[in-house]
Amino acid sequence: MNERSDGAKAPITIKKYANRRLYNTATSSYVTLDHLCQMVKDGVEFAVYDAKSGEDITRSVLTQIIVEEEGKGGQNLLPLNFLRQLISFYGDNLQFLVPRYLEHTMESFARNQEQMRKYMSESFGGIFPFGRFDEMSKQNIAFFERAMRMLNPFQPGDPGAPAGDPTPKTDTPPAEQGDQLERLRSRLEELQREVSALTDKDNKK
Repeated sequence: MNERSDGAKAPITIKKYANRRLYNTATSSYVTLDHLCQMVKDGVEFAVYDAKSGEDITRSVLTQIIVEEEGKGGQNLLPLNFLRQLISFYGDNLQFLVPRYLEHTMESFARNQEQMRKYMSESFGGIFPFGRFDEMSKQNIAFFERAMRMLNPFQPGDPGAPAGDPTPKTDTPPAEQGDQLERLRSRLEELQREVSALTDKDNKK
């Protein structure tokens, strides 16, 4: 397998043909979305390209995997309210912040998953750690509530917030928009510091 300049293994190339078949160039074999799903779970990096145009279509294929997994009974990970909120951000002037926020949140969750698995495994010893789960749940709820306020920082009564309207207006003068974005960036940095603090606290337990 090819390596990148930094020594890490380069992602496996998957080609998608017009008949929707997926071809793994590393194994010289055709694969399915289920195969790609398992590769993701196994931590195997890959990139999907349109066999004809050469266009990178990894994002759309990963999205298709999510749709397939969500369609399987009992495997719903995306709450309806989350999906509605996510859709509402398309075309919004905060759209460019959403990917960074979601990525940072999922990375934080992933870093803590081993600790949560450890807590779960202790239940087999007859002592289910409700207290610690309650503590983590309260921290997560507080964190997400604060995160949503940061993504929509212009609450009624805040300096610069339009009276009676919690959302920023698109016709705000450029200078004021700059001030609003600067406040938003500051709040996002504060959010990232809180995420790191929570992660460090959990890892020390």
